[in-house]
Amino acid sequence: MRSVANSSSLGVVPALVRDPLPAEFEALLERRRQLGQDLLDEVWEGVYHMNLAPHSRHSAIQQQLAVLLDSPAREARLAPRLGIFNLGEEGDYRMPDGGLLRPGPDAVYLPTAAIVVEILSPGDESWDKLGFYAAHRVDELVIVDPCERRVQWLALTASGDYQPVEQSALIALGPAQLADRIDWPE
Repeated sequence: MRSVANSSSLGVVPALVRDPLPAEFEALLERRRQLGQDLLDEVWEGVYHMNLAPHSRHSAIQQQLAVLLDSPAREARLAPRLGIFNLGEEGDYRMPDGGLLRPGPDAVYLPTAAIVVEILSPGDESWDKLGFYAAHRVDELVIVDPCERRVQWLALTASGDYQPVEQSALIALGPAQLADRIDWPE
């Protein structure tokens, strides 16, 4: 059984398509692959999540974060990746909007990241990914909300949950400093 998150004028509406998938649905997936529209799709424990491209302000924030996080990341000997990548493994992965990686093997599916960046878009599932990131030992999460013009920085605790912090333990930056440096789109 596969579930598909779908967008409509009402917002995000989950849809359930039972296996075997109808030929029309397989054709839709293939057409999305051919057109490059599946680039942001994710698989959550075997459940396919179909994601639309984000709001245009998302890319404006992402570009700024690429610049703002580059030097602190390199000073901490982390590799900045402010662009999507697969975190997890085939059949169960998420695609954060960026991250800072420790040195290690280059692969299609990365097992973890030092810091993951999520830029909120209307109707996205960023907050639903915290348990997955904790299970994959992501040390810190940076969640940027362009609508609220706010940055939240969360650190993984010994008990396996995320708590807000005022300063990263990995790079010389914190949420208030980062928020002050962003030229927030209207």
